Amino acid sequence: MADEQSSDDKTEEATPHRIQKAREEGQVPRSRELATFLLLGGGAAGLWLLAGPLGDTLERVLGASFGFDRAQALDSRVMLANALMLGQEALLALLPLFALLMVLALVGPVLLGGWMFSTKSLSPSLGKLNPVKGLGRMVSSQALAELLKTIAKSILVGGVVVMYLHAQRQELMALMMMPLGNAMADALAIVARCTALAILMLIVPTLMDVPYQLWSHAKKLRMSLEEIKREHKETDGDPQIKARIRQQQQAMARARMMSAVPTADVIVNNPTHYSVALVYHEGDMRAPRVVAKGRDEVALRIREVGEANGVPMLSAPPLARALHTHVDLEQEIPIALYQVIAEVLAWAMRLKRARQQGGLRPSLPAGLSVPDEYQVPEEAQGTAEEAGPPGAERDDGEPAAEAEASAAGAMSSDHDSDDADAGAVFQPSAKPGPDGGATTDPRVGS
Repeated sequence: MADEQSSDDKTEEATPHRIQKAREEGQVPRSRELATFLLLGGGAAGLWLLAGPLGDTLERVLGASFGFDRAQALDSRVMLANALMLGQEALLALLPLFALLMVLALVGPVLLGGWMFSTKSLSPSLGKLNPVKGLGRMVSSQALAELLKTIAKSILVGGVVVMYLHAQRQELMALMMMPLGNAMADALAIVARCTALAILMLIVPTLMDVPYQLWSHAKKLRMSLEEIKREHKETDGDPQIKARIRQQQQAMARARMMSAVPTADVIVNNPTHYSVALVYHEGDMRAPRVVAKGRDEVALRIREVGEANGVPMLSAPPLARALHTHVDLEQEIPIALYQVIAEVLAWAMRLKRARQQGGLRPSLPAGLSVPDEYQVPEEAQGTAEEAGPPGAERDDGEPAAEAEASAAGAMSSDHDSDDADAGAVFQPSAKPGPDGGATTDPRVGS
């Protein structure tokens, strides 16, 4: 009952891994009927094609074997040498037929299930000597199917042969009245037709056996849902372990990100949710780059690390949401944000200088506007994080040139009105392109 219940539970098709494992163990679909049909059919066809030269050679060999002279009769060595010569000649004549049969014997099983060589099925196993399992195999459904198939095949082929010979009974009786040569020729023709008819009848069990073997093999390899789950754990890994690995990887990535916060030039915050750290190195970077970003607990940790290391922090919720959503880690800011980031960096530089040299704290930058395409409503932040930055890659055209010129103008105005010596601040500049247009070449202004 336990085996039947276990078999009933296996309702799922075998997975590719299960099929490959069974193949390595030597379990592939095989059809004996297909191999038998090919072997008999190919052998009969080869014998028919080679009948002329093969008959002539065998007739000469038999004639030489039954005729011998006095020297052969009195000298055994001469007789043995003659027998070896005749045997070699007969073997050479039969060699093409034997080669054909050997090829068919190898090709027949391979047609169903493909070529497979496995030593595992040949390894000794005490389970194969278990009499209980042996009796179980003898009375199994597979053994019963093989028995019924053999009986049906014998009845079909035997019945057709008997019916044919019964229809040829007059010709068979007439052979006794014919000369020997003609009788032998007619008898061989009847045998050849009877053999061909019997081989053709094997097509029926072959066509029935091939689909049955495929179905039976697939049924043996069926799996239960529990087996499929266990296989997924073995091949893909335990989901809990994978989750812990992902957590460790995220923790390591977060630690690397946090180590870059002290080197940031400014941290843009949305005090309740988001923090983004920016850095810009004159001569090494084309534009400011995001070195750390996060939300909630990660954002709080970024602010704590930045505050401990004296990194200037600016509260600008729209800008923080835009940077957090549209700029990935270690990526440069898009051109559309050049102007507003230039103002933020100018303020950060002035704040650092005031801390180092003393003086009044610079006023916070006012009117930090984010372009409409980079606006992220606070309630839409969760879904906007999955979208890529619109216009992250600009075309050479008027809008991009206007954005760069506006950013450059803002930087120049900022420096002229607030502090001409505030330090190195990012700004883009335009250089004439080969066609007379403007191409972007971000540089550092003072």
